[in-house]
Amino acid sequence: MQKLLVAMLQGSVTSLGVFFLTLLFSLPLGLLICMGRMHKSRIIRYPVSTLMLIVRGTPLILQLIFIYFAPYYLFRLSYDRFTAAIIAFSINYACYFAEIYRGGIESIPNGQYEASKILGFTKGQTFFRIILPQVIKRIIPATGNEVITLVKDTALAQTIGVAELFRAAQNAASREFSTVPIFIAGIFYFVMNWVVTALFVQLEKKLSYYK
Repeated sequence: MQKLLVAMLQGSVTSLGVFFLTLLFSLPLGLLICMGRMHKSRIIRYPVSTLMLIVRGTPLILQLIFIYFAPYYLFRLSYDRFTAAIIAFSINYACYFAEIYRGGIESIPNGQYEASKILGFTKGQTFFRIILPQVIKRIIPATGNEVITLVKDTALAQTIGVAELFRAAQNAASREFSTVPIFIAGIFYFVMNWVVTALFVQLEKKLSYYK
């Protein structure tokens, strides 16, 4: 049992690495994609919209396989599995976050933009000082749902051989001919999601002054 727990903890460290790095890259990337999606120029808007359609319309597991294997077969370029997983997860979740951002931005009344212009604010000041803080408050529930899904989706990294939590559980289950490791992995995922949920509840309470 001790060896099993050690293996599970090591797998959890990898899963947490995938989780935090995905958030680190996908949250700001999602904002950039959102800006491209809402851009007035068709030259920018159409390619970004096409990217979002492809990413959101295909399974993450397929994107993982493509991003890991395609560079080698197309350009003879290769990189490690963990890097491929981070790239795939970041692009995938950035597209979903982009739609969440867009919904939040479009929910802000146009009168606020007009009032900011009259007060002499630039477009950048209006967005980052007035609009974005309100958007963040409004998108917290939807963002929380995506982050919870990300915790569970880290299990897909084992598709390309990343030794994360679920892969460690599968290996242990195969060695011991038991489903106990899978059950323990479920407990690990539950605890991680419980922590994420608690953090988002606290964040929503702190931002409640926008009500």
